[in-house]
Amino acid sequence: MTHDLDRRAFIRRAAALGGTLLVAPSLQGLSACSRATAPMPRALGYGPLLPSTDVAELWVPEGFRVRKLSTTRTPSLVNPGMTVQYGLDGMAAFDAGNGTVRLVRNHEIRDPAASARLLGPGVHAYDRKAGGGTTTLEVRQARDGSVELVREFVSLSGTHTNCAGGPTPWGSWVTCEETTVGPAAGYERAHGYCFEVPAGADAEVEPVPLRAMGRFVHEAMAVDPRSGTVYLTEDVTYDPAVAGGRGAGFYRFLPAERGRLAAGGRLQMLAVHGRPNYVTVRGQAVGAELDAEWVDIADPDPAAAETNISAVFQQGWARGGAVFQRLEGCWYGEGNVYFNATSGGDVGAGQVWSYRPRGDDGGTLALVFESPSREVLDSPDNLCVSPRGGLVLCEDSGGEQFLRGLTPDGRIFDFIRTAGPSAETAGACFSPNGRTLFFNIQGGTGAATTLSGGTYAVWGPWDRGAL
Repeated sequence: MTHDLDRRAFIRRAAALGGTLLVAPSLQGLSACSRATAPMPRALGYGPLLPSTDVAELWVPEGFRVRKLSTTRTPSLVNPGMTVQYGLDGMAAFDAGNGTVRLVRNHEIRDPAASARLLGPGVHAYDRKAGGGTTTLEVRQARDGSVELVREFVSLSGTHTNCAGGPTPWGSWVTCEETTVGPAAGYERAHGYCFEVPAGADAEVEPVPLRAMGRFVHEAMAVDPRSGTVYLTEDVTYDPAVAGGRGAGFYRFLPAERGRLAAGGRLQMLAVHGRPNYVTVRGQAVGAELDAEWVDIADPDPAAAETNISAVFQQGWARGGAVFQRLEGCWYGEGNVYFNATSGGDVGAGQVWSYRPRGDDGGTLALVFESPSREVLDSPDNLCVSPRGGLVLCEDSGGEQFLRGLTPDGRIFDFIRTAGPSAETAGACFSPNGRTLFFNIQGGTGAATTLSGGTYAVWGPWDRGAL
């Protein structure tokens, strides 16, 4: 993640400085930080957090401004006929030209089939008994990074539990269903798939389930722009007592045609070379590199997936695949794919992993950070790579929530805090020019809850720190 610094040059510099070497060049200080036994000082990024003068529910560093673009369960600020639905989660930002940015945003709506309402008009609803999908926001961006909302509309409907996903290099958002429910639970169609939403779409798109990318408890995905390979995470808790295996796999999808996911391809699961069924959940050494390889998934869309959420995972496990603890956020950055294990680690507070591809057949897996306590980092979920080389980690924990920053030299700091207990932070992403950070507070994920959520834009003196 360090700009203009190749791996060999970094190794030479690290050796000269006596620093700790990790897989990700700009995260070399993580080893020392993650082994700390007490909470680390917080004046490492942009300074102490202060109550925002713009919105009452956030604390931000001095000099940063916030605009709330959208509030759940209320009419859109620019489309009064549209009520902004709840369950805001993963999101990405795209250049729309002429100083505008498009945000495609997930709605992790979990209402059961008997009571679910469509996200919008449902012109092309995949399943009229499922309330999830995506909405698209268009904002006009000023030179200082401030933004103004100009459009907001539903862009995908009839899907279920749209948790995270990821952007593609060809200008689309892939939204992922975090469930494998189907007709047995009262739904019209099978769920557990990925769907592609072009960022340039001006209305609801026709939903096309990307079946070759697997039917499992999807979370997030990232595309390697050099190869077109898609990496996917799975949000399942490791349980060694389940016959056949249960836990989270880390997958890759090799498209038959680069940039055309609907054309099919091959799904594989990561394994550690020479160490079949490797368990990453506990007892891992920060910075140690593992030689990774890939095993094929013979049937990415098994009929048993509706009743067995691990029907895909178990195929990879039977061939020696590795298991993780609740994989969530996933993002590509300068040759690495970063992903979070939300409740992994010796204290169960979370891990940040890195996979670096090496040719077509394998690569290097490394644990680049493990939280030593919930005060340092508590349940990292969505993440993104900053244009300036750091990582933004969204928390999904109890009590107050944070967006944490990870500096280029490996230090972790608080960047944004919610004022009081609230739903998880999610969807962090930067505008293409790097001047604005967008993120969500999820709010409730069902009609029976009243917890409010929202979408925010943040701008300010980014050059003072790593983000």
